[in-house]
Amino acid sequence: MIPVQGYAGQKVAVLGLGRSGLATARALVAGQAEVLLWDDSPEARSKAEAEGFTCTDLTRQTALEGAALLVTSPGISHLYPAPHKVIARAMELGVPVDNDIGLFFRSFATQDWDDYEITPKVVCVTGSNGKSTTTALIHHILEVAGRPTQMAGNIGTGVLAIEPAQDGEVVVLELSSYQTELARHLTPDVAVFTNLSPDHLDRHSGMGGYFAAKRRLFAEGGPDRAVIGVDEAEGQFLANQLGEGPMDDRVIRISSGQKLDQFGWSVFARKGFLSEWRKGRQMASIDLRAMTGLPGAHNHQNACAAYAACRALGIAPKMIEGALDSFAGLPHRSQLVGERGGVRFVNDSKATNVDSAAKALQAFAKIRWIAGGMGKDGGIAALQPMLGSVVKAYLIGHSARDFALQIGDTPHEICETMAQAVARAAEEAVAGEVVLLAPAAASFDQYPNFEKRGEDFMALVKALIA
Repeated sequence: MIPVQGYAGQKVAVLGLGRSGLATARALVAGQAEVLLWDDSPEARSKAEAEGFTCTDLTRQTALEGAALLVTSPGISHLYPAPHKVIARAMELGVPVDNDIGLFFRSFATQDWDDYEITPKVVCVTGSNGKSTTTALIHHILEVAGRPTQMAGNIGTGVLAIEPAQDGEVVVLELSSYQTELARHLTPDVAVFTNLSPDHLDRHSGMGGYFAAKRRLFAEGGPDRAVIGVDEAEGQFLANQLGEGPMDDRVIRISSGQKLDQFGWSVFARKGFLSEWRKGRQMASIDLRAMTGLPGAHNHQNACAAYAACRALGIAPKMIEGALDSFAGLPHRSQLVGERGGVRFVNDSKATNVDSAAKALQAFAKIRWIAGGMGKDGGIAALQPMLGSVVKAYLIGHSARDFALQIGDTPHEICETMAQAVARAAEEAVAGEVVLLAPAAASFDQYPNFEKRGEDFMALVKALIA
């Protein structure tokens, strides 16, 4: 646990008692703050009370009077579409609003660091797609390199629940736009921007607000090194704003598809090969094509981002290459479940929107595509250019019939359930094909989350190939 510094003896309110909220409450108590806890859910309040906390109704008009701080969980709206009433009241009173990320950066460094030979560092990863894979990949490379490391944030552990840093440790954080937008302190040593595509637009009042939330990690965080994906206009803009010229190697540009050999420092992947260039010279090259944990151009971009971050930390190219090769991938993200009769079964249940589904569809040549669920605004018509590799689609869930109308002449079958889709795709697939779950939709019509949907797919596949 990271005890929160700076609030000893002061009243701090915590809104939202999920994973990050409870970790924040514990860390505040460890820092000798007086905590006032609240969640709109009775179940969440009961869980906190079972742990020994006392809940205080923060929705009461006078509840925040005298509070030094309000800490809110990332899922709670603080501005758009409208601020939660407790947050609105805090702003009326002038009570500062922060989140666990801001408290982490305020509290991470301690006097113990004065005795360390190597100062601990923090690497933060944000962007629309690939954040989790890139974060896990950086963490994996560090472990293989023998560096002490912890991983937290939007992936796995709440940031305040990790252990205080060891000598030379690197903490790797995945940060969502919800987290970067509100944090009052952001001071990463290395910051990574993977890419940008439309998501959470209601929460940020459009693409401009969404990009602005991501940009705070760099503009206000002031990292020593910024790793920027430049395959979209926003990434090019961000890299241009941060650099003092094309040779400024504090900015490491990355790409999947572009050759970037005219900058001070760049890492890019083309035709399955990752290349590192510095000041007009190629420094290293890695063949990514046979790395089963990193299939497709989108994972090659993730590899470039992780490679660049780890090079910025001083890890040698050969060490990184070995770690990339041993990376098994994350569950529900282009995850190879198994193979039967030359047919591979791949779980990409995390592909909950059009952009992430497009990347999954571009990663394989002959696809039996399982898609559907609770469709999002705009449907999947934008995927038509990527459907040339789809042999047949097997459509499930609430949006199955809507999706059928949006995929043009692509052969398809309405299957309703995952069990039926897996059975039909496995029955019809031939050697050399891939049965791919890439839903392009949310899971909430049939599953509580994308993880449960992916687990169902995996269980059905394993029963088939057993």
